[in-house]
Formats: sequence, structure tokens, C-alpha cells
Amino acid sequence: MSFGSSLLSPPPHLLRRKRNRISPFKVAANVPDFLSADWFESRKKKPFGPRLDFTAEDAVHHQLEALKYNDQPRQDYGIEVMYRFAGFDPFERSTYFGPFFDLGQFERFRRIFHHSTYRVLLGHKERKIMSSLFVEENKYKQRIWVRGCRPEEEEIFQFTMVQRVGGCWDGYWLTESLLHNTDTFSGGLAY
Repeated sequence: MSFGSSLLSPPPHLLRRKRNRISPFKVAANVPDFLSADWFESRKKKPFGPRLDFTAEDAVHHQLEALKYNDQPRQDYGIEVMYRFAGFDPFERSTYFGPFFDLGQFERFRRIFHHSTYRVLLGHKERKIMSSLFVEENKYKQRIWVRGCRPEEEEIFQFTMVQRVGGCWDGYWLTESLLHNTDTFSGGLAY
């Protein structure tokens, strides 16, 4: 065996390993395909949330519509939409509902909507805008009267919308706070 031929052929111990190796195509064939047939089409559908072309009034309207039909197409979908519009930092305590709450987890946010004060918004029957005001160029407040689906269930809420400037949410209207007309958490709330 010459020196040149030894450089071209691999050592014998590598040849033995090569024969015992499993083909990558056989392994890939054993991996199940969990994606549905319409997966690609479903990826095109974006979840409903803030849009750049929404005005502040549009953003409030779409959130209230989502809460009106809260359980369509799935349970608490309207609250999910509200969470997408929420303009708080999930890593900081928030005054979204008035007092400082840790709302970083969706479940905590959801529980507050099921509290007796905010549940009037879920599946409400009627609502009327009481007042609207641009406090600043990029800050909008709207007071809304809401009649719930239960007898004698009426409440007033105030949305505060803020249009973000800079960053990835530049130009979007997000909800800074959703406040009840009275101090509802003075007795405390287990969220």
C-alpha cells in the first residue's frame, strides 16, 4: 500500500461504523405528522387583536364586541382579545383594572373578568357611549354604560386607550386601563 492510496481510503474502523449506521430517511419516515391538512391555510389567519388601521374608537368597539360574544368561537375568546389589546408590561404590576395587579399570566386577567363587577361585560345585551374625549394627542378616554344579560345588571366603565409611539407597536391603539365607575376592589379580590 502506497502513501497516496492510504490518504484516499478511510481507515478500516470508519468503514465498519458506516455499515451499521441507520439511514436518515428511515428515521424521518418514522416521525408522525401531527399537522392537519389545513395547517398552512390556518397559519394565514392572524388572531384578532390590535390593527394599525384602527382608530381609538374602533379599538374600543372591537373589544366590546368580542366581550359581547365572549364564548364564540371558543370559551373566553373575548377575554383573549382584550388581553391582546392590553397595553401593560406582563413583567410589571399593572393598574389596568385600577389597583396594582400582577396580570402577566392570562389566567389572572381572565379571573378578574369573571369577578362580579366585570362579568357584566361578558355577553352583555346593550351598551351606550356616555362620553368620549381625546385627553392628549395619543390618549383617548371613553365612558360606556353596559346592560348585562342578568336582570338589573347595569354598570359604567371607562376605557383609556393609548397610541404607542416607537417600538414594534408604533401607531397601535392599546388599552391602558379598563376601570369600573366605583372602587370595586376595596373589599379585595383573590385573583
